[in-house]
Amino acid sequence: MQQIIIQLSGGIGLFLLGMSLMTDSLKAMAGESLRQWLGRFTGSPTKAMMSGIGFTLVVQSSTATTLATIGFVSAGVLSFTQAIGVIIGANIGTTSTGWMVALLGLKFSVSMIALPMVGVGAMMKLLGKNTTALLGLALAGFGLLFIGIDFLQSAMAGFAEQVDLSRWSNDDLMTRLILVLIGIVMTILLQSSSAAITATLAALAGGAIDLPQALALVIGQNIGTVATAVLAAIGATVSAQRTAAVHVVFNVVTAVVAFFVLMPAVLWQVRDGVLVGWENVLIIALFHTAFSVMGAMLFMPFTHQLQRLLEWMIPERIDASNTHYLDESLFSMPAVAIGAAKQALCQTTASVLNQVIRAYRAEISGSQVDGAPLDDCLQKVDNYLKKMPVPQAQSDQENLMRLLQLIVYIRVLREDLTHAAFIDVLRDHMDPAQMQQVIDQFEMLTAYLADMPRWLPEQFAQGFVHFGDSMKAQKTDARFAIIEQSALSQTHVAQALDLIVAHRWLDRLVKHSAKMVRLLAMPTEDEEYANP
Repeated sequence: MQQIIIQLSGGIGLFLLGMSLMTDSLKAMAGESLRQWLGRFTGSPTKAMMSGIGFTLVVQSSTATTLATIGFVSAGVLSFTQAIGVIIGANIGTTSTGWMVALLGLKFSVSMIALPMVGVGAMMKLLGKNTTALLGLALAGFGLLFIGIDFLQSAMAGFAEQVDLSRWSNDDLMTRLILVLIGIVMTILLQSSSAAITATLAALAGGAIDLPQALALVIGQNIGTVATAVLAAIGATVSAQRTAAVHVVFNVVTAVVAFFVLMPAVLWQVRDGVLVGWENVLIIALFHTAFSVMGAMLFMPFTHQLQRLLEWMIPERIDASNTHYLDESLFSMPAVAIGAAKQALCQTTASVLNQVIRAYRAEISGSQVDGAPLDDCLQKVDNYLKKMPVPQAQSDQENLMRLLQLIVYIRVLREDLTHAAFIDVLRDHMDPAQMQQVIDQFEMLTAYLADMPRWLPEQFAQGFVHFGDSMKAQKTDARFAIIEQSALSQTHVAQALDLIVAHRWLDRLVKHSAKMVRLLAMPTEDEEYANP
């Protein structure tokens, strides 16, 4: 028995390790394109559901899709409405693992193929770079996954010989509910419904359990997946909590219907219907898929009603901070985590620059420009990046370096804004046409930063840089004009000096803003603006 337990735990461990390697590497390869893809193909509930199916088929983990969706909602990439469809699609997509195990892992021994896959994958990881290395990890993970299934199948066959579970195979309601509870606990302990279902299929194939027991366990294992989502939503944004609630409601309601309707129907079809003669492992895979498809058919027509219900149950909290985008659940997708930090910085910078515009319009004084929100955001982004693991993909590393550069530029801008009181001096003496040009340029910049696209439009970037260059070219003439006015006693000497210093401050503000604009506009580093 001790040998069986060791083999069982080792098989589960290899399966989980393989699944983790495969999922993490595939997500890293997807990178920023995943964020763009989800934003583009989730415009309607049906498209969102298909995106959820597609993403889960790629990463082979509904838990990964659910956590990613919660993170995307926290980061503002997806709306709550879009997330509903993605969550429903993820539950359908995860059934592919059951089919893969039933058709490949339990049909024949794949260890002779899996071992070379691990070897080739390891060599690709060691010798390759970027995508090749990540692809090697995915290949090695895929091989480990099937080696784990092989160990599980052997362990379960030995378990069936030594343990009699026949007393759990009756049709009593309480017995089946206990099996559902066991399925829930399995998923919570393994932190993967795919691993739990694979263990169930291996036990079924090895004769340790029968078909009715396996059906009840699968129902419980689907419910168990909500535990991870609930934990991820604690302390997250309201939209993320609502997204986790969708996962809970969908899985629980669908499980209840499957327990009382679908499971009896399947057992009836096995005895007297179209499923007579089917292999048990294939019936479980079919049941798992039918389970999730039935749930989609129940919920998809009522997504708007579900949205309103959850919005009423979990009301919005008033939160003016942009740092709610900094969700640590995004660390598994560095491209999206970096994008969230960038979005928080850009939106906070926009809110502070909007105060500068108001000061130029005399709505507030320059001394009232408050840079404290920017200080808070910079500090929270620093703490966020310290916790984030170093990304493996080169594209993610480049994006991280660009983000660090952006932080440097924003810190310099923040230092400039400590002297925003100069705006009052400029407002009283600056040429109205030039002042309006400053307002117009910063209004456009603020609008773009507040609703940050992936890159700033190149046309705007060129226009802003040209505006900065023209101000720099006029700097000497403006200084001489101020000195001349002072010499003709039109301006007091002290006022003239203040005005000169104020113009120099404005030149620096525009110059540093132009560097930030070029960084946000170009997908590659611009050496001309490499240093603040």
